[in-house]
Amino acid sequence: MAQEIELKFIVNHSAVEALRDHLNTLGGEHHDPVQLLNIYYETPDNWLRGHDMGLRIRGENGRYEMTMKVAGRVTGGLHQRPEYNVALSEPTLDLAQLPTEVWPNGELPTDLASRVQPLFSTDFYREKWLVEVDGSQIEIALDQGEVKAGEFAEPICELELELLSGDTRAVLKLANQLVSQTGLRQGSLSKAARGYHLAQGNPARENQTDHHFTCCGKSGCRAGAGSGARAGVSAMAVS
Repeated sequence: MAQEIELKFIVNHSAVEALRDHLNTLGGEHHDPVQLLNIYYETPDNWLRGHDMGLRIRGENGRYEMTMKVAGRVTGGLHQRPEYNVALSEPTLDLAQLPTEVWPNGELPTDLASRVQPLFSTDFYREKWLVEVDGSQIEIALDQGEVKAGEFAEPICELELELLSGDTRAVLKLANQLVSQTGLRQGSLSKAARGYHLAQGNPARENQTDHHFTCCGKSGCRAGAGSGARAGVSAMAVS
């Protein structure tokens, strides 16, 4: 099991080049964009979502990985969510490979494997920078593409900061720097939330932003309207 600790922000398409130029000045290790294809699964009665779980298969350069994310928490504006990753030889679900601890009752529901089916997909290019802040390792990912369900689709253009090792305060420090210098805004909808919205037959909508994100040292993070930053991160349960 891995513990995912991250912050996500919306990027205006018109600001991508300026943001990329700024990220290139941070002195980190740059990785060229790679295409990530993701299929998200659900049951007809939304059993997974009802248990605050997210299930997907990701494909990258002929490699496949099944990921299950389970209920997490928000601390100091950072979203922390356990995730379980299983390498696959082909893009086919194999729920039996997941550890029993992921399931609400400690065991795989007998009929779940036969009920889950593809619900929506995301197709985007991810460009990464690995940087060090106060001895902590942070991955910066710029995602550009779309989320699609049936005939409906919405664009993806967002930035993600993920703590790979070290102190969570380093993520907050970097976020504050990027916000002050690039004008990033925290979003209220994750890729998965947008996918569920489209899968219900709803038309595409603009990815709404919360108030400007700010970090205040030990007091954590906040938005102009008090709890907006926390609510925004909490809404990004599955990515």
